[in-house]
Amino acid sequence: MYQRILVPVDDSTAALYALKEACKLAKQLDAAILAVHVVDVAQFDWGSPAFSDTTAVRKAVEAAGIQVLEKNRTVLEAAGVRHESLIMESAGDKTADLLVAQAAEENCDLIVMGTHGFSGLMHLLMGSVAEGVVRKSHVPVLLVRRKDD
Repeated sequence: MYQRILVPVDDSTAALYALKEACKLAKQLDAAILAVHVVDVAQFDWGSPAFSDTTAVRKAVEAAGIQVLEKNRTVLEAAGVRHESLIMESAGDKTADLLVAQAAEENCDLIVMGTHGFSGLMHLLMGSVAEGVVRKSHVPVLLVRRKDD
């Protein structure tokens, strides 16, 4: 059935629960998990000469990404599943597009991700990476949402 599962991770509770669900599934299917964290470096490209140390900011953002992956690696190791981790950089690209492309490149046959389930004004303001992935993915997508989120 599923052999390689892509799981986008960040610091949110929704992503953590999605990772735990993916671990349960991977354990049952003897599948591997690819935990992916997307770092948006474009948000720090202000282009202003007043802010010249973009390298330091970039390193700090990447270090935070590594910290996120380390935190999630603990969950993966505790579950006893085969796993890999990857930090992806976005230069202003849509995160959903990056995740779908990465799933294809890595031959993933399932994407498991958390969703906050925003609606109304919050959905309009925040958009939905999960919705974008569902719309564009060529492989099945399992969305995980906690009742208390």
